[in-house]
Amino acid sequence: MSTYMAKPETVVRRWFVIDAAGKPLGKTAVAAATILRGKHRPEFTPHVDCGEYVIVINAAKAVLTGKKLDKKIYYRHSGYIGGLKSETARHLMETRPELALEKAIKGMLPHNSIGAKSATRLKVYAGEAHKHQAQQPIAVD
Repeated sequence: MSTYMAKPETVVRRWFVIDAAGKPLGKTAVAAATILRGKHRPEFTPHVDCGEYVIVINAAKAVLTGKKLDKKIYYRHSGYIGGLKSETARHLMETRPELALEKAIKGMLPHNSIGAKSATRLKVYAGEAHKHQAQQPIAVD
Protein backbone atom coordinates (compact mmCIF):
# COMPACT_ATOMS: atom_id res chain seq x y z
CA MET A 1 0.00 0.00 0.00
CA SER A 2 1.37 3.42 -0.91
CA THR A 3 1.43 6.46 1.33
CA TYR A 4 -1.24 9.08 0.61
CA MET A 5 0.17 12.44 -0.46
CA ALA A 6 -2.17 15.43 -0.45
CA LYS A 7 -2.23 17.67 -3.48
CA PRO A 8 -2.68 21.45 -3.16
CA GLU A 9 -5.71 21.49 -5.47
CA THR A 10 -7.59 18.86 -3.43
CA VAL A 11 -7.21 20.54 -0.02
CA VAL A 12 -10.54 21.77 1.37
CA ARG A 13 -10.04 24.56 3.91
CA ARG A 14 -12.39 25.16 6.85
CA TRP A 15 -12.54 28.07 9.30
CA PHE A 16 -11.89 27.68 13.04
CA VAL A 17 -12.35 30.19 15.86
CA ILE A 18 -10.27 30.08 19.05
CA ASP A 19 -11.21 32.07 22.15
CA ALA A 20 -8.07 33.23 23.99
CA ALA A 21 -9.88 34.69 27.03
CA GLY A 22 -8.30 33.47 30.26
CA LYS A 23 -5.96 31.01 28.50
CA PRO A 24 -2.16 31.22 28.43
CA LEU A 25 -0.88 33.02 25.34
CA GLY A 26 1.51 30.20 24.44
CA LYS A 27 -1.08 27.42 24.63
CA THR A 28 -3.44 29.42 22.45
CA ALA A 29 -0.61 30.01 19.97
CA VAL A 30 0.19 26.28 19.84
CA ALA A 31 -3.43 25.40 19.07
CA ALA A 32 -3.62 28.05 16.33
CA ALA A 33 -0.27 27.08 14.77
CA THR A 34 -1.27 23.39 14.65
CA ILE A 35 -4.48 24.19 12.78
CA LEU A 36 -2.78 26.71 10.46
CA ARG A 37 -0.16 24.12 9.53
CA GLY A 38 -2.75 21.36 9.05
CA LYS A 39 -1.15 18.87 11.45
CA HIS A 40 -4.53 17.98 12.95
CA ARG A 41 -5.69 16.45 9.66
CA PRO A 42 -5.21 12.76 8.86
CA GLU A 43 -4.09 13.64 5.33
CA PHE A 44 -1.30 16.00 6.53
CA THR A 45 1.59 16.15 4.07
CA PRO A 46 4.72 18.07 5.16
CA HIS A 47 5.57 19.55 1.75
CA VAL A 48 1.99 20.66 0.93
CA ASP A 49 0.19 23.59 2.53
CA CYS A 50 -2.91 21.78 3.86
CA GLY A 51 -3.76 24.07 6.79
CA GLU A 52 -7.00 25.80 7.66
CA TYR A 53 -8.11 29.37 8.43
CA VAL A 54 -7.91 30.44 12.10
CA ILE A 55 -9.69 33.30 13.84
CA VAL A 56 -8.44 34.18 17.33
CA ILE A 57 -10.76 36.36 19.42
CA ASN A 58 -10.27 38.02 22.83
CA ALA A 59 -6.51 38.42 22.35
CA ALA A 60 -6.57 41.22 24.93
CA LYS A 61 -7.74 38.74 27.59
CA ALA A 62 -4.93 36.23 26.98
CA VAL A 63 -2.80 35.53 30.05
CA LEU A 64 0.97 35.55 30.42
CA THR A 65 2.05 33.42 33.38
CA GLY A 66 4.82 34.11 35.87
CA LYS A 67 6.80 37.33 35.49
CA LYS A 68 6.64 37.34 31.69
CA LEU A 69 4.64 40.58 31.55
CA ASP A 70 7.63 42.51 32.88
CA LYS A 71 10.58 40.32 31.86
CA LYS A 72 9.65 39.38 28.28
CA ILE A 73 10.91 41.98 25.82
CA TYR A 74 10.00 42.26 22.14
CA TYR A 75 12.73 43.71 19.92
CA ARG A 76 12.59 45.21 16.43
CA HIS A 77 15.15 47.11 14.37
CA SER A 78 14.55 49.93 11.92
CA GLY A 79 17.60 49.05 9.85
CA TYR A 80 19.41 52.26 10.71
CA ILE A 81 22.35 52.63 13.07
CA GLY A 82 21.06 52.78 16.64
CA GLY A 83 17.60 51.78 15.43
CA LEU A 84 16.98 48.98 17.95
CA LYS A 85 13.58 49.40 19.60
CA SER A 86 12.24 47.35 22.49
CA GLU A 87 9.05 47.09 24.50
CA THR A 88 7.89 44.85 27.31
CA ALA A 89 5.11 42.33 27.00
CA ARG A 90 2.99 44.38 29.42
CA HIS A 91 3.16 47.44 27.16
CA LEU A 92 2.46 45.39 24.04
CA MET A 93 -0.53 43.64 25.65
CA GLU A 94 -1.96 47.02 26.72
CA THR A 95 -1.48 48.75 23.37
CA ARG A 96 -1.67 46.02 20.65
CA PRO A 97 -2.53 42.60 22.14
CA GLU A 98 -3.29 41.10 18.75
CA LEU A 99 0.33 41.72 17.69
CA ALA A 100 1.70 39.80 20.68
CA LEU A 101 -0.43 36.76 19.85
CA GLU A 102 0.36 37.06 16.15
CA LYS A 103 4.12 37.10 16.82
CA ALA A 104 3.81 34.02 19.04
CA ILE A 105 1.87 32.09 16.40
CA LYS A 106 4.13 33.12 13.51
CA GLY A 107 7.17 32.03 15.50
CA MET A 108 5.70 28.52 15.74
CA LEU A 109 5.16 28.18 11.99
CA PRO A 110 7.94 26.98 9.68
CA HIS A 111 10.21 29.77 8.47
CA ASN A 112 9.79 29.10 4.76
CA SER A 113 7.25 29.73 1.99
CA ILE A 114 4.69 27.29 3.47
CA GLY A 115 4.83 29.09 6.83
CA ALA A 116 4.49 32.49 5.17
CA LYS A 117 1.43 31.32 3.23
CA SER A 118 -0.05 29.79 6.39
CA ALA A 119 0.39 33.07 8.28
CA THR A 120 -1.86 34.87 5.80
CA ARG A 121 -4.77 32.68 6.94
CA LEU A 122 -4.48 33.91 10.52
CA LYS A 123 -6.97 36.54 11.74
CA VAL A 124 -6.47 37.93 15.28
CA TYR A 125 -8.90 40.27 17.06
CA ALA A 126 -8.46 41.95 20.44
CA GLY A 127 -12.17 41.79 21.29
CA GLU A 128 -15.07 39.39 20.96
CA ALA A 129 -16.32 40.58 17.56
CA HIS A 130 -14.96 39.38 14.22
CA LYS A 131 -16.18 39.84 10.66
CA HIS A 132 -16.04 36.22 9.51
CA GLN A 133 -19.48 34.95 10.52
CA ALA A 134 -20.35 34.21 6.89
CA GLN A 135 -17.66 31.50 6.82
CA GLN A 136 -19.42 29.66 9.70
CA PRO A 137 -16.28 29.03 11.78
CA ILE A 138 -16.04 25.95 13.99
CA ALA A 139 -15.29 26.67 17.67
CA VAL A 140 -12.14 25.06 19.10
CA ASP A 141 -11.88 24.34 22.83
